[in-house]
Amino acid sequence: MNLIVTPDPEKPTRGTLMCNGVAYPCALGRSGVSLEKREGDGATPVGTFALRRVFFRAERLEEPETQLPVTQTDPNDGWCDAPGNTAYNQLVRMEFPDSAEYLWRDDHVYDVIVVIGYNDAPIVPGKGSAIFMHVAKPDYAPTEGCVALKVDDLLAVLKTLDRTATITIEAA
Repeated sequence: MNLIVTPDPEKPTRGTLMCNGVAYPCALGRSGVSLEKREGDGATPVGTFALRRVFFRAERLEEPETQLPVTQTDPNDGWCDAPGNTAYNQLVRMEFPDSAEYLWRDDHVYDVIVVIGYNDAPIVPGKGSAIFMHVAKPDYAPTEGCVALKVDDLLAVLKTLDRTATITIEAA
């Protein structure tokens, strides 16, 4: 299964994710999409990437149906976004001594997280980290570089995915 994300030419922070012939609206990075993704630039990377695993908040929703590996998010989970750290672009435990994104958030955007295999084989420091498919804010506000869908849409997409699933993010 290959998901395809096409940016909206009129509004680069929005797009459409195609899955099995169904079009789902999605939010993209605050800087649109980019072929030259860099840490902190707010862009969603262009390319085709594996979908690695799913994290979810068990106290907020049931375990998602998918063939991807699934793990419950823990209050101490984080994702390193410090290019100089050897754990860059990897799952870490908080309180982490360097910069890291908390995966346990008060808002609902990380209730379900799909790890997009961007910059992870091999990891290149500074090329970008924490690129996920996650829950969109109610107004589809731009992300920091991720792809975000309404929670029901994300759960529907997950049901179709197996361990060979990829996502293709097209250039604008």
